[in-house]
Amino acid sequence: MQGNDAEAMLRGLFLRGLDGDAAAYHQFLQKLSAHLRAFLGKRLFGWPDEVEDLVQECLLAMHNQRHTYQPDQPLTAWVQAIARYKMIDLLRSKSVREALHDPLEDDLAVFAESDTDASDAKRDLAGLLETLPDRQRLPIVHVKLQGLSVAETASVTGMSESAVKVGIHRGLKALAARLKGGSA
Repeated sequence: MQGNDAEAMLRGLFLRGLDGDAAAYHQFLQKLSAHLRAFLGKRLFGWPDEVEDLVQECLLAMHNQRHTYQPDQPLTAWVQAIARYKMIDLLRSKSVREALHDPLEDDLAVFAESDTDASDAKRDLAGLLETLPDRQRLPIVHVKLQGLSVAETASVTGMSESAVKVGIHRGLKALAARLKGGSA
């Protein structure tokens, strides 16, 4: 179905649905689902579960916001604007979650070899770690230095596994920043 045909068909069903035609509204939602799946599927290729969840979120948002549609405007533009906002929300939440799982870089200054002997390095590292708050220092000590798992560290410290990962990530970033800035 071409763009203008889809617009006319969807708009007609939607407007009839707004006027109380439940069968037309049901048909609109079915047709719109296919339209949204195609629209979001092109943009979120490789994330079929997210596409399906997003289609449902979009349908719910459109149903809840149906009173905001202006009949003199193209329906597909309104639909796609809502879908874009929902997709941006999804991508933001994914990027926040994914940022917690960034792999550690082997070349971080914290892990760099020192020209001094091992005892000086241990003393320097201990001094650097002491500058961190417990919520960052303890996860680094337990996971990175003592070799405990994230789950074991969570159990030992009373922190959640997520908090342990966040603590390691933030603590290593803080240490790297201190080393780059030369203030230890």
